[in-house]
Amino acid sequence: MFSLSTTVQPQVTVPLSHLINALHSLKSSVGSSSSATVKRREQASEQDLESTEAAWCLRDLGLSDLGVQQLDELVAGALPHLSQQRAASTSILSPRAWSVSHCSTPSFFRNKGFEPSWPNTLLRHFISIFPSICHPFVCFPFCPVWLQSRGFKTLRKHKRLQESFELFFWMKGFLTRDKGLEVENLNKLLKNKNIPEGQQDSFKTGFAEGFLKSQALTQRTQDSLRRTRLVLLVLFLAGLYGLSKTPFLSVRFRTTSGLDSAVDPVQMKNVTFEHVKGAEEAKNELQEVVEFLRSPEKFTVLGGKLPKGILLVGPPGTGKTLLARAVAGEADVPFYYASGSEFDEMFVGVGASRIRNLFREAKANAPCVIFIDELDSVGGKRIESPMHPYSRQTINQLLAEMDGFKTNEGVIIIGATNFPEALDNALIRPGRFDMQVTVPKPDVKGRTEILNWYLKKIKVDPNVQAGIIARGTVGFSGADLENLVNQAALKAAVDGKDMVTLKELEFAKDKILMGPERRSVEIDQKNKEITAYHESGHAIVAYYTKDAMPINKATIMPRGPTLGHVSMLPDDDRWSETRAQLLAQMDVSMGGRVAEEIIFGNEFITTGASSDFDAATKIAKMMVTRFGMCEKLGVMTYTDQTKQSPETQAVIEQEIRKLLKDSYERARALLKSHAKEHKSLAIALLQYETLDAKEIKMILEGKSLETR
Repeated sequence: MFSLSTTVQPQVTVPLSHLINALHSLKSSVGSSSSATVKRREQASEQDLESTEAAWCLRDLGLSDLGVQQLDELVAGALPHLSQQRAASTSILSPRAWSVSHCSTPSFFRNKGFEPSWPNTLLRHFISIFPSICHPFVCFPFCPVWLQSRGFKTLRKHKRLQESFELFFWMKGFLTRDKGLEVENLNKLLKNKNIPEGQQDSFKTGFAEGFLKSQALTQRTQDSLRRTRLVLLVLFLAGLYGLSKTPFLSVRFRTTSGLDSAVDPVQMKNVTFEHVKGAEEAKNELQEVVEFLRSPEKFTVLGGKLPKGILLVGPPGTGKTLLARAVAGEADVPFYYASGSEFDEMFVGVGASRIRNLFREAKANAPCVIFIDELDSVGGKRIESPMHPYSRQTINQLLAEMDGFKTNEGVIIIGATNFPEALDNALIRPGRFDMQVTVPKPDVKGRTEILNWYLKKIKVDPNVQAGIIARGTVGFSGADLENLVNQAALKAAVDGKDMVTLKELEFAKDKILMGPERRSVEIDQKNKEITAYHESGHAIVAYYTKDAMPINKATIMPRGPTLGHVSMLPDDDRWSETRAQLLAQMDVSMGGRVAEEIIFGNEFITTGASSDFDAATKIAKMMVTRFGMCEKLGVMTYTDQTKQSPETQAVIEQEIRKLLKDSYERARALLKSHAKEHKSLAIALLQYETLDAKEIKMILEGKSLETR
């Protein structure tokens, strides 16, 4: 290091190489020769000069003739110094002259607070090639002397990098990645392992064979992984397809998809009019539709048009759906089935969208049949309701598709309902559902045909006559008759019989009419006796009343919700009922309570007559308000009593009460006059529990029953 002591500065220490370069030009003007030390310095290498620091004096440098003032001026111009303003305000001897900064700067002098004034000869400016990045006034000074540049580099551990929240996850993985080991080449490995030259060829051959085997194994592994990924992809797609076909998700897909028609066409080739029994008039009406679907040119040549919509009306179980399927099967055309409740859902506009999709696909496959079951669910009367402000969109779309601006050719719409009163008037007008076909319950002939059809499908006793069963099943629909045959077959299978007999068919009929038997119920003797006299009262009144229905069976065996039951069936089909028949039904209903009162007294009457009073009150109310069978009110109907005046309501209630009272008195008089028969029938019921019509007749005639 070079040391200089003056009266101006205490001591300034700078690198020797820095000062030598600053005084190089002055050295040539001094006439003294260099000393031996200087000669030895010239012979030293530049590396030694840069790595070695020594103490020099002015005599060794050949600068002994320079004065102190010249050296001060030289040092002041070459070395960093404080500005005059700062020197005036701050004493050089004060510790504040060497300002302390805890922030590292590019150089030692800046870190101490000096403002270097570098001579232009000691600097060379470098113009940046990145003008868009670097500041235009920034230059990179390159000093010919070495300056120490200090900075900091943080060493971070993997654990701290992983726990840091300031880095992205992909940066954490990049910074914490493991450096792969450098792979040694084969020659270097042979050299390091000191393998003899004679064995190197064998080593290389083994290495090559192992490498090739590993490559083959890697290829097989990759092929296996590729096949596994392909199989998993196929299974995943198959799973998605399966989920889309489930009932829950399929509804969601249909809700959001505008391309789904919501129904699929079904070919009904195995259903014809031969399968429809007991509805001859309805089949004749639908024959025209079948002819149109088979040969539409036959009608278009004459200019005629077939009805666009056919409405099937009738009670449940009469075969409306079967008729629609038979139409499609006879004509051999696509059959589209939809239920009225399938259109509307929780989302607004879904019903209208499904109607459009249904008719779009039907038109594309015309001629075809669209069958909408439970039409009243989608085609009900439009009302102004805040609860369903958008429910009219579905029926409006249905009206537009059936007879709107665009024609609808080749598509037959068949609707079925058992509540035609609820349909909108615009839906059943001509041009839409302009043909209405009534499908009633079958008569005796129809029931016989239906029973013969279903009895052919089971093993039945040849002695069984379907006509006898048909006469005893008045009011049964086709579905009821099918259920009767099925229940009889199940009963025969449970009993271990080879075929179905009349006994099983009667058992099935009683089960449908009166409910299943409850033999496990334990009833005390007192309640059994009350039930026997109660049911005997019904049977006595029915037997001795002229216009009452014939008795089918009487029992005190608990069936369904009741403790006893008297079943009555008419001999023939009844298309209408007279006033005498209605009064007789009321008298039969009153017979149970009257019998309890006569036999056990007014204090021991039971609640078993509640359903009887309901039936009698309903008949009396209909006679007064609907059938015009009241002399005082005349032939006027009163469907809604709440809209009537208080006086009219009082008269209606008075007439209903009068009819019920008269019926009660007639039943009382009849039971008192036939008390002996009443008692005999009750005793027989207690003994046998169940009696049919023939046995009841024998008891009332005073004959004894055969031992069972």
